[in-house]
Amino acid sequence: MATSQTTPSKLSNLQMELLKLYPYNISEEQIRDIRKLLADYFAQQVDDEMNRLWQEKNWNEQTLEGWKNEHMRSQTAE
Repeated sequence: MATSQTTPSKLSNLQMELLKLYPYNISEEQIRDIRKLLADYFAQQVDDEMNRLWQEKNWNEQTLEGWKNEHMRSQTAE
């Protein structure tokens, strides 16, 4: 059965860096720790970007309340 997934022709710089870990046999606990480190890193990047946007756009609690009340439905063709 054919799949619709495509194989990237070039590895990203992150993939290349992670490939350097392959020669090492590490425990499942170490793998979990590395996954957590990566997740925490990217979560921090998101937090930093949101903080930047809040400052730059002068967002506040009223902004959030306004977003809650917006109707974000897309138009569908009938």
